[in-house]
Amino acid sequence: MKEIVLLDGGVGQEIYKRAGKPPHPMWASKVMMSRPEIVKEVHQDFIRAGSKVITVNSYTSTPTRLKRDGRLEWFEELQTQALTIAADAIKELGAEASDVQVAGCLPPLVASYTANDRSFAEIRQEYQQIVALQKPSVDLFLIETISNIKEARAAIEVALETGKPVFMSFTIADNQPDQIRSGESIKEALSAVEQYPVDALLFNCSFPETISEGLKALGHLNKPFGGYANGFTSVEPLKPGKTVDLLSARHDMHEEKYAEHALQWVNAGATIIGGCCEVGPSHIAYLHRQLQEQGYKIVPFK
Repeated sequence: MKEIVLLDGGVGQEIYKRAGKPPHPMWASKVMMSRPEIVKEVHQDFIRAGSKVITVNSYTSTPTRLKRDGRLEWFEELQTQALTIAADAIKELGAEASDVQVAGCLPPLVASYTANDRSFAEIRQEYQQIVALQKPSVDLFLIETISNIKEARAAIEVALETGKPVFMSFTIADNQPDQIRSGESIKEALSAVEQYPVDALLFNCSFPETISEGLKALGHLNKPFGGYANGFTSVEPLKPGKTVDLLSARHDMHEEKYAEHALQWVNAGATIIGGCCEVGPSHIAYLHRQLQEQGYKIVPFK
């Protein structure tokens, strides 16, 4: 029986909706500070939907973003709170979540879809700050929505030092499915990270159709691979410091349609799948049922 690792969906976007779409670029962190129960409920709803890996709600809580959109002194508090909420979500569900894993989150440091123009050493140092706080409380690290090679390499090097499993996920340019969003080719990106013993390679936060194209470059690799797509019409309007109210959701990306795309990835050899922005617990639940009906076993990462 083929085994599939089912990730969660768009945690930040789900928090945004449930909190009434707060007009702040760090909405997920701000809601966590004022209404932490929302974050816990989102984690638990994804677990109930069938996710075996949940990612901590720290995507926007990087020092760089906090300097720009919040306060740097919030950094340790927000990271610690995100870890605590994820652990509490699992603990409260008891046996239902006994095999659920927590993924540490290593996001783009400046903003989604934005390259980092600082030196490699500076980028690496910032990831070290994040990893130092997350390491004791997570089962693996998910480096996600990375749009440039330099940031990917820095995050990988730091995460590998922990000895925990590391997933590396690039975001692909929707209008150029052979490129990551920096304009660097997927071939260049894979060549740059092949020297590192990461445990899985993924693509995320791009159109499902784009991820289907991108995964063709991973199928021949001798390691687990997969993807998790977003449900936006375009991410072009989103710039650093702006909020997702500038983006629109695709009306065609309902549960059945998303599962159709994800099952194509599985049929192409993907063993790690989930959802990104605009993919909620109902999408994951439907996908979970479809996988089971087709004879797949949903498991944590081994």
